[in-house]
Amino acid sequence: MEYYVYMSAQMALFELESGLNVPDRIGHARVSRRRVRQILTKPTGVLAGLDFTLNPYGGCSFGCAYCYAAFFQPDEAKAADWGNWVEVKENALDLLRGEPGLAGSRLLIGSVTDPYQPLERKTGLTRSLLEHMAKLSPQPRVIVQTRSPIVVQDIDVLLRFKDLRVNMSVTTDDDAVRKRYEPLCASIGRRLDAVRRLSESGVRAGLSLAPLLPISNVGEFAKTINKLGIESAWTGYFHPGTRRFASGTRENALVLAKEDGWNFERYLETVSELRKLVPVLKKYNEDEKAS
Repeated sequence: MEYYVYMSAQMALFELESGLNVPDRIGHARVSRRRVRQILTKPTGVLAGLDFTLNPYGGCSFGCAYCYAAFFQPDEAKAADWGNWVEVKENALDLLRGEPGLAGSRLLIGSVTDPYQPLERKTGLTRSLLEHMAKLSPQPRVIVQTRSPIVVQDIDVLLRFKDLRVNMSVTTDDDAVRKRYEPLCASIGRRLDAVRRLSESGVRAGLSLAPLLPISNVGEFAKTINKLGIESAWTGYFHPGTRRFASGTRENALVLAKEDGWNFERYLETVSELRKLVPVLKKYNEDEKAS
């Protein structure tokens, strides 16, 4: 009996220390806790210009058809089940507090997960990490990559940074297209409204049109983008690779694209039209992925 009382007390203490409200499920996705050895990763390849990447979660409940992040999952069963599970890195804040190279660094939050996926409403984990970084001197220079309007709940924290940008992924102008490739993500309208709210509040924002999916009305889409107050935008096509531990595109997305007649030639034609109409749109290339 004493053992169980002791263990209950220890579990209660652990819950208090972690400060995380972690449900068993979030929507369709299973949720679990995981303790990790490190929270900052030194990036290579196209992100080599950054000092670190930071991913508060493992997996992502959005489960977009094209998601490249599944290719970096070492567990083949989890890779195959991508989108149906999320792991909360429960000791992320403790690890971040002990990182001597964090102050003044340049980092990307959300390279292989979405830091503002629905679970963030429950855990507040991403927010806690940002709050810690905002107190450092010098502060890190931060890029937040997301496709979720939930990010606006942290505008107060985002405004504490001298050098921070939120990049919002908006892959199409058409919700019918969005529902085919990313049915569990917020509508295009909600994402664009979130970008507008970020810009109006004083948070620097960018638009990631990557991977760009079929666009229904290029002219109207361009007008919408130009009214958002963003500082940058860029496009990208599907990742070509198929090997493990390198960016690729999941088979389901390639099947959908073939059904839609969406190929690299149509992508280039669409980008050419957009670039004529959207002044902030950059030509997406390897050097600009980490910019």
